[in-house]
Amino acid sequence: MRVLVIEDEEKTSTYIHRGLTEIGYTVDVASTGIDGLHLALEFDYDAIVLDLMLPGLNGYSVVEQLRRRKSTPVIMLSARGDVTDRVTGLQKGADDYLPKPFSFTELVARLQALTRRQGAGLEATTLQVEDLTIDLLARRVARANDRLELTAKEFSLLSLLARHQGEVLSKLMIAEQVWDMNFDSDVNVVEAAIKRLRVKIDAPYTNKLLHTVRGMGYVLEARLNTGGKATA
Repeated sequence: MRVLVIEDEEKTSTYIHRGLTEIGYTVDVASTGIDGLHLALEFDYDAIVLDLMLPGLNGYSVVEQLRRRKSTPVIMLSARGDVTDRVTGLQKGADDYLPKPFSFTELVARLQALTRRQGAGLEATTLQVEDLTIDLLARRVARANDRLELTAKEFSLLSLLARHQGEVLSKLMIAEQVWDMNFDSDVNVVEAAIKRLRVKIDAPYTNKLLHTVRGMGYVLEARLNTGGKATA
């Protein structure tokens, strides 16, 4: 899941960023309403965590302008717990409202609930590449009915490749999307992750799904319809 956090309070944004990253989410952070709106319109997110009191544009203005172009689920955060504030936020276009201080566990539960409710209209919750199945909600992966155990980053990497099935993704693009940072020319971490992922999803099977396109990047796709598990 890719989440945008628009929060000007550094302690709160760091808390959310660290927590969501640790459970395998990809997280972008903006500290002003203007920057947050730009990211929300420029990129596709599964959900947005939006603070109400922001410099530049407040949360009401951000969600109101966002709704003119996108239906990305939004959870609004605010230390102002007055019912009027909550109603206003929902009327402007927010999908949920969480008063500060909040429990991180509750925030994650609300993000997951929004994704489930919006999933049918936004994107599939299960991705299929030949006999490889990725359950985005349960965070489970199987190939040829074999359950595969992936780390959080491996799951994020595989999900990204599967969402772009048949498209070549550059190492830089993968680094930005999965690790939420720019690696410039140092892409060893991507190469190492791809190698580990291949061991799990391809090595035991005859038909390989994860391919290297020299000088360009990586692509997940079925090229041969042979299937089956490889013999030793």
